[in-house]
Amino acid sequence: MPQHARFIVVGRVVAPWGIRGEVKVEVMTDFPDRFRPQEKVHIDGSSLTIERCHWHKGRAILKFAQVDSREAAEGLRGRFLEIPESELRPLPQDQYYQFQLMGLEVWTTQGELLGRIAQILPTGSNDVYVVHGERGELLIPATEEVVKSVEPGKGRIVIQPMKGLLP
Repeated sequence: MPQHARFIVVGRVVAPWGIRGEVKVEVMTDFPDRFRPQEKVHIDGSSLTIERCHWHKGRAILKFAQVDSREAAEGLRGRFLEIPESELRPLPQDQYYQFQLMGLEVWTTQGELLGRIAQILPTGSNDVYVVHGERGELLIPATEEVVKSVEPGKGRIVIQPMKGLLP
């Protein structure tokens, strides 16, 4: 793996599971099938091969080929499972991974810089961008009515503020 490869989080080890080295994983990807047997993930730069996976109450229970005891599994608690950015699955047009939006400048269609996306809050219907700037913290709904363009290559998104959105 090249040293400059960027890694993207797809899960977090919550706790050991059982006595044979399995771990319970909080899934942090929209593609949970990436936890199939023989797939590889990385923890702290080390590659691990998934030997088996089953599901329990919305969490993946993974057995890695390299982890054979509860003690070894305990050592993974709280660690993030990552994949190289090069292994990301393509998204449909006009959809983005959250890491692609974080830090983007937010501009209005009138040319005012509002700040940068500091956080993305998932809600039931749409995400909300938390923007930090000179106006303080702004909550921008990620809807078609508000977000007019997303331009990661230019480092910005452009919004049309709804009435009452900006202080």
